[in-house]
Amino acid sequence: MNEKKGINSGSVVVGIDVGGTFTDLILIDSREGSDMGPRVRVAKTPTTIENQAFGVVNAIRETGVPASEIGLIVHGTTTTTNAVLERQLARTGMITTAGFRDIIELGRRTRPQAYGMTGTFTPVVPRNLRLEVDERMDAAGNVITPLDEDGVRAAVKALLDQGCVSLVIHFLHAYANPAHEKRAAEIAAELWPNNYITTGHALLSEAREFERGVTAAVNASVQPILERYIARLSNELQGLGYARDFLVMNGNGGMISAAHVAREAAKTVMSGPASGVMAAAFTARRAGVDNLITYDMGGTSTDVALVRGARPAVSNEIEVEYAMPIHVPMVDVHTVGAGGGSIARVNDAGLLEVGPQSAGAKPGPICYGRGGMEPTISDANLLLGRLNSKKLLSVDNPVSVSDVEAIFADRLGSRLGLSGVEAAGAVLQIANIKMAGAIRMVSLGKGHDPRDFALFAFGGAGPLHAAALARELGIPRVMVPARPGITNALGCVVADLRHDFVRTVNRPVASLDVALVKSVLEEQRAEGAALIAEETVQPERIELVHTADMQFVGQTHLINVPLPGPEVDRDTLQALFEEAYFKRFKVRLPEIRANLVNLNTSVIGVRADIDLASLIDPAGRVATLAKALNERRQVWFAGAWHDTPVYAREKLPLDAVIEGPAILEQLDTTTVIEPGDRAASDADGNIIITVGAGR
Repeated sequence: MNEKKGINSGSVVVGIDVGGTFTDLILIDSREGSDMGPRVRVAKTPTTIENQAFGVVNAIRETGVPASEIGLIVHGTTTTTNAVLERQLARTGMITTAGFRDIIELGRRTRPQAYGMTGTFTPVVPRNLRLEVDERMDAAGNVITPLDEDGVRAAVKALLDQGCVSLVIHFLHAYANPAHEKRAAEIAAELWPNNYITTGHALLSEAREFERGVTAAVNASVQPILERYIARLSNELQGLGYARDFLVMNGNGGMISAAHVAREAAKTVMSGPASGVMAAAFTARRAGVDNLITYDMGGTSTDVALVRGARPAVSNEIEVEYAMPIHVPMVDVHTVGAGGGSIARVNDAGLLEVGPQSAGAKPGPICYGRGGMEPTISDANLLLGRLNSKKLLSVDNPVSVSDVEAIFADRLGSRLGLSGVEAAGAVLQIANIKMAGAIRMVSLGKGHDPRDFALFAFGGAGPLHAAALARELGIPRVMVPARPGITNALGCVVADLRHDFVRTVNRPVASLDVALVKSVLEEQRAEGAALIAEETVQPERIELVHTADMQFVGQTHLINVPLPGPEVDRDTLQALFEEAYFKRFKVRLPEIRANLVNLNTSVIGVRADIDLASLIDPAGRVATLAKALNERRQVWFAGAWHDTPVYAREKLPLDAVIEGPAILEQLDTTTVIEPGDRAASDADGNIIITVGAGR
């Protein structure tokens, strides 16, 4: 890959998102622009689990545009996410301060299961690969014990002898003084055969040794995996005729050059979900909607996030799974195991369960004809008339609706005392309850009333369930974008360049040196601007977001507090924290003083705006709603069949108003408008469903 070759990012731009079931692509071709706007092509191909690069190449081929004519490719990947969740990690060793090698295994005072004493977890680096050396800093960064350099050399050689590919150097209080970590890394580099050496302070200059150690260990253990994937994809793209650099989505919703992405590989965890949230924020902002809950239901899981003031919430407190905190800034997404392929079963207690087990891409749901025999959410939607069996993508051997009904009756209905259709209805109810719980976690759980937000539904299955979830939660409006099934790919196209920085201060506000605050924030700004200047794609402007992680003195949990800029005095910091605390908990505690834990800066390189009005070809729209009607069919709502019109989404006139029940079909998804709801389009072709407006 030649990272020095320039990119004409204004001509043909491709966004590609690799999901658990499908690889989605959107191509925006401005060369073919006319009065109707740029030409848009979309593709949706099965994800190639054995090598995701093949699926990416297949999607590009499906567009019909030669790869040599593409100006920029932006890619959201699940490579690191899958590696972490499936524990398919590179063999990694750790060198740490004497007496502290068990920190990443001891963790916090929590249990895998909140109730009972069951459950286990496996640390990222096993104990026999965590070696100790003599060195010690105190919390102020003063040297207590000098670094034993010979001990470092001996530890490096021992880890190499045990077959380690990656190395973590994680010393106590290195956030306060990284001198020992830096020197140990220099020594290790003389012996280590590759560049996979991660120092904890370089990735995360934050107190809390457990979180910093696990984050560094995750980074080191996925570096080789991500770099191999990027190399394979680069080779495949070059073979296709694309010889430029490409960009990769990070979990913070920004992008970074593929040439640099493996350096901080842990930041690509949650890359796919982040891209969807960025697309939702961008699309909704154009429509004049600044506060929304994003709801992305795909084939294997559902991701939800909160967007306020058109900015997605970013957190450096993400825990991917139990005892797996990855404390680098990422879009704050909550995930539950409920997707189109989630398997429904009756457990030993006779209760119906849905997920988290998934049929995946292979064998997949029953209706895809790839050998799947377990009832799933997608099968339930098909059986209830919400999906058209003749328009499913990538069906190998068509399965009749009657066969699906028989399996539901046998596997579920016979044990629940229900017919196959009633069992399918129950599956959707359980799935909706589970997904509503995830939405409550990101809204009510953080002090926000869901009734104050719009529900932005996307993913291949999100628009199927969104109206029912909105009714359950009291959300008044649902927004379905023009291309829901490829929204994550669109997020790759519209995302900005972004770098986030965290620095621990950990001082009571009352005794804080405000000059230090300004100095840290200015240093973070300068470093971010320098990194963006290295990118092959240059933004239109730079935006800065400064925040502080704060707590009351004596507390453990943190609250993220927006800062007006690098110059802020003590009284202002105290007041800003008290106001943020009140918004979250509706309690004021002015007698307790605040503590400033971390200073954070996001440096955002804002790219040129993209016109979304052409996502659905305006030339394909018809004059009246009647002309967009495909058929009428029976659809199951609330325990009864309803005669329901089915419309072609791409043909709908922009001024159409649709009274529920109705079904909207398009290439990448199906939208369900429930009885009593009303839907209309906006100028960009988004469908706005007003819940209960038609009653």
